[in-house]
Amino acid sequence: LEQLTQTTVSSLIQQQPKKPRYILDFLFLCFFLFSSACPGLVDILLDLSASSLYHGEWWKARSLTTKKEGFIPSNYVAEADTMETEEWFFKDITRKDAERQLLAPANKPGSYLIRESETSKGSYSLSIRDVDSQGTDAVKHYKIRTLDNGGYYISPKITFPDITSMIKHYHKQSDGLCRKLEKPCDKPKAQKPWDKDAWEISKESIKMVKKLGAGQFGEVWMAFYNNSTKVAVKTLKPGTMSVEAFLEEANLMKTLQHDRLVRLYAVVTKIEPIYIITEYMSNGSLLDFLKSETGSKVQLPKLIDFSAQIAEGMAYIEKKNYIHRDLRAANVLVSDSLLCKIADFGLARVIEDDQYTAREGAKFPIKWTAPEAINYGSFTIKSDMWSFGVLLYEIITFGKIPYPGMSNGEVMTSVQRGYRMPCPEKCPKELYDIMNTCWKNKPEDRPTFDYIQSVLDDFYTATEGQYQQQP
Repeated sequence: LEQLTQTTVSSLIQQQPKKPRYILDFLFLCFFLFSSACPGLVDILLDLSASSLYHGEWWKARSLTTKKEGFIPSNYVAEADTMETEEWFFKDITRKDAERQLLAPANKPGSYLIRESETSKGSYSLSIRDVDSQGTDAVKHYKIRTLDNGGYYISPKITFPDITSMIKHYHKQSDGLCRKLEKPCDKPKAQKPWDKDAWEISKESIKMVKKLGAGQFGEVWMAFYNNSTKVAVKTLKPGTMSVEAFLEEANLMKTLQHDRLVRLYAVVTKIEPIYIITEYMSNGSLLDFLKSETGSKVQLPKLIDFSAQIAEGMAYIEKKNYIHRDLRAANVLVSDSLLCKIADFGLARVIEDDQYTAREGAKFPIKWTAPEAINYGSFTIKSDMWSFGVLLYEIITFGKIPYPGMSNGEVMTSVQRGYRMPCPEKCPKELYDIMNTCWKNKPEDRPTFDYIQSVLDDFYTATEGQYQQQP
């Protein structure tokens, strides 16, 4: 972002709709320190007047301190004198994601946030991290109700002129809530928009910093793009795939953008090895995380939540009529706040390694692959669903290899005869039932990811009240 040129900024605008929306006479405050390194961008320190054009991820703005004009990332600012400037307000967040944010390692009991209600437009909810009677971390939700005169209350016993006054009160005493408010929920720093012109980039713009791992087809590094933006770089061994086939698939992959998919930023294909530049995920692969000291302590509700997050990402892929082809814990990444994102979607299609394309070779993930995909090369979203069932096994066993003690050949033969892995130790029957629906012999009998996401999202909440009773 800091390296954008004036030409690049102009091209960004050209890619936006031809009739941009005007934002006139609004004052905006900056959430995050943003420093530009080119004349087309404004150094934002405190506040901005956005009395100019709106261009998607980029706004043209003027600094009130320096009077300079330029382009800024729109997700770094919020309109002054609104709740969006409050650190406890989370705009456009679902109930489920509020729980995920509050249960992240950076937060403690008493952490809280205010969010817009999903069910009642114009209403708000208070979400608080708590500990239940079993000593398990939990999130309690309270509906914030409005008075005819514009005031707010959670309990009719005490009302407030505004939500800020309410927050201050519950900081001093719980007054009927599960506990008093402590600190606002840790808010992840907004991701700077990637330079849309930076697709095929030069190898010199990437500075490799730390090797994160190596696989059959290359290595993964933490790196910096233009010495400023932290990224992950996957290098592909020469001969793994043709540049033409890779670029064709990569151009499709970059159009898939969702909170549960790792964002593909750029590529290097002019000189081998091919580089794939993606967003950086600090906790690495889900497989490695589950085997780590931290991951091994994760409780069952969080394991179910990991499963639900992955199902959400796959439901998006399903909706876009795309196929992953290699869904497993090694190809899911984890952030520092324990959010999961699916990686490497579609890449398996363009691998040209003989031991992989033969489908029975040593490099092919037999234990994750549906029978029809092994036998006939029939990869569909339903074969992805089979793989998802195996991924559930990996999650609930903290990264154990599926079909323990069996060779690839034995797995192929046994599965064809109707064998399915038994229920793992400490796996809830309801989760094992989901695995078995993923492993139905006929692809058309397997569920959709949209359905599985809804089942996993409601795994614990189906019998609970949506909100706490009024104190």
